[in-house]
Amino acid sequence: MRIIAGEARGRTLTAPKGMDTRPTQDYVRESLFNILQASVPEARVLDLFAGSGALALEALSRGAEKATLVDCSADAVQCIKRNAETLGFAERVTVVRSDWQAALTRLSKNGERFTLVFLDPPYRITDTGAQCARLADANLLDNSALLAIEHRRDVMPALDARFTEISQRRYGDTEIHFYRYRGGESNDE
Repeated sequence: MRIIAGEARGRTLTAPKGMDTRPTQDYVRESLFNILQASVPEARVLDLFAGSGALALEALSRGAEKATLVDCSADAVQCIKRNAETLGFAERVTVVRSDWQAALTRLSKNGERFTLVFLDPPYRITDTGAQCARLADANLLDNSALLAIEHRRDVMPALDARFTEISQRRYGDTEIHFYRYRGGESNDE
């Protein structure tokens, strides 16, 4: 696993040992970032279920302003910190060891707002709509924030009307759906 483009291009990343983390393959990550390229510079990134941190670290390499990476695994958190340090991104990275619900509560209390969100939960988590709704309800998304949701091919995301699907891609048994958050547009005010 390596950084594909940007200031850290070609640098190697490590992944946590064991079967709990399923890193996004390099060719899938490259395709993902080809789609996202206009949204990455100066982005404030949230990588929920970060694993090795490859998605957020790739975004930083390509010009994102800062990244918050969340994972509940101690091994994953240590791996993320090592990768960020090795790449020279430690100053632009916040790592949160927590389950996703507690992490979103904490980030909301801190007034965090994100423009780009990666959701790549373990395949046993099938309701990514719950995470997206919580992100919106907790006021963690800038208007027009972009979300990239990676999931098993046969498990479609079910997001509410605040999110508009803008694209999707299939890579073997993996799909990535891209959604734009519409902020207050769908609220009855």
